[in-house]
Amino acid sequence: MATVEKIGSIGQELVDPRQDLTKRFRALFTLRNLGGAEAIEWISKAFADESALLKHELAYCLGQMQDKRAIPTLTAVLKDKQQEPMVRHEAGEALGAIGDSAVLDLLKEYSQDPVIEVAETCQLAVQRLEWLQSGGEKTLQDGHTDKNPYCSVDPAPPAARKSVPELRSALLDESLPLFDRYRAMFALRNLGTEEAVLALGDGLQCSSALFRHEIGYVLGQMQHPAAVPALRAALERSNENPMVRHEAAEALGSIGKDECLAVLQRYREDQERVVKESCEVALDMLEYENSGQFQYADGLVRLQG
Repeated sequence: MATVEKIGSIGQELVDPRQDLTKRFRALFTLRNLGGAEAIEWISKAFADESALLKHELAYCLGQMQDKRAIPTLTAVLKDKQQEPMVRHEAGEALGAIGDSAVLDLLKEYSQDPVIEVAETCQLAVQRLEWLQSGGEKTLQDGHTDKNPYCSVDPAPPAARKSVPELRSALLDESLPLFDRYRAMFALRNLGTEEAVLALGDGLQCSSALFRHEIGYVLGQMQHPAAVPALRAALERSNENPMVRHEAAEALGSIGKDECLAVLQRYREDQERVVKESCEVALDMLEYENSGQFQYADGLVRLQG
């Protein structure tokens, strides 16, 4: 059990803007894994930072911790129109991940947010909470769905087991509710085959930036080399939404092949700050993972705990 003093020392490193961003990320992942009120307090303090990437990861970690004590901080971030859209989006998703129905009215309110990524995120979070309220988790234990091998708390449950072509059809059908398409996405991820990876890669051409960003996220979890061409193309598109390019960079880092390394090296000086920082952090995580010095590559792969 970490002492308050030890957590405070790690927290000080997280909130110190003079520290290298990669060190601050390692501090964040350590606090997330330690959990508890003190860790949440330190993570919450870092939302005053200037890095949208760091704040995005702060919100993600608070959601994955599933601790109701993080709700006031995440609520404040979601409401703060001065925060970057990708940060507010992640706060909304984190509120859904915690799973407390007390935030349902708040999420319904922000389902109408003028920022489309925030609105869509809150719509998904509302549907996840309503699914939980209806006893949806019990249906995942009936043997008709594939279990999540990554232990992450996802914004939607996986769809019932179907063939890859059927799931791909649902994934790409923009007439379906986004929640249903997310369910197809996570079902494909859980299958884990090359055919599923290629189907998911096709989703990087869909119209919703939020959806494309989530495709990048799950491809990063899967760590399958067949995803590299689609992820690389997403990162290389200069007119792509920065939150999509950021997620593509992190996914390439989690896959970690030589080709991924070369692409990340090239974009570590990108003009878009969140893309630049994502490449820097991805390269740092790769270096640490390969050296065996520090087990924090779960920040890329998005493993829980």
